Amino acid sequence: MESEGKILLLTDCHTHTKISPDSSAALSDMCRKAQELHLQAYAVTDHIELCRYYPQGYYQTQPRNEEDFFDYAARWEQSMNQNLLARDLLSDQLNFISGIELGEPNSDFDLAKSLYQDQRLDFVIASLHELPDKLDFYFLDYQQEDINALLENYFTILLEISRQDCFDVLGHVTYPLRYIAGDAGIAVDFSCYRDMLAECFKAVIQNHKGIELNTSGYRQPYGKPFPDADLLKLYYDLGGRILTLGSDAHKPEDLGGGIETGTELAKACGFEKICYFLRHEPHFINL
Repeated sequence: MESEGKILLLTDCHTHTKISPDSSAALSDMCRKAQELHLQAYAVTDHIELCRYYPQGYYQTQPRNEEDFFDYAARWEQSMNQNLLARDLLSDQLNFISGIELGEPNSDFDLAKSLYQDQRLDFVIASLHELPDKLDFYFLDYQQEDINALLENYFTILLEISRQDCFDVLGHVTYPLRYIAGDAGIAVDFSCYRDMLAECFKAVIQNHKGIELNTSGYRQPYGKPFPDADLLKLYYDLGGRILTLGSDAHKPEDLGGGIETGTELAKACGFEKICYFLRHEPHFINL
């Protein structure tokens, strides 16, 4: 879709508001920005980390740092109530999608499936932000970590997630590289893990699910999306056709960030359509 030689910002299917602990953005400000960008579809996907879904007492443990939040069940209800209100109020102004980003669904697949079936929900991103007994990749000291072991464990668990029916797309499938290669500046020979990710892609495709092209890396030190061009082409060549685009914006000024570049990349990798989800059904937009 073109206008005066430029690709329009079609969709943004991965964004956060202040219900996510790492955002202070008001939903009204995010929606206003989405309207200014004339997005054909806009999804709010606040964080719900299933490894800490219940109150702290349930786990009989202490927070490991100041950002180890518990009781995401309360955030879940806040998010669903907020999303439904926005969808009702903006129905004639914005194609608003009630979404969620389920972190660590592997910690409780039954719970993940139950949340996925909630009638208030259109769209679920499944993400893996942390490994069992590890902090979020954001907090790890990569000078002290066995990076190969981390990545092998990450893709092993990602494959388990890929085989489940509790999500619509996998989120930022190369998430650890944001911090290992991007922030820490440690080169990663990804050829060692390419076959593992290919198995994840095959499982996703067989499961009639998709992946997202997360464009946040364009504005971060990593400088590339998640996944990058080579791996996005791998997904396409394996038969993957369900693809959403998301900026992973946590504030209005980042909403839509990198979507235009990501759309061009998707086209270059062979995609003729991208999609957004309503009631867990993909709706495709021609590129």
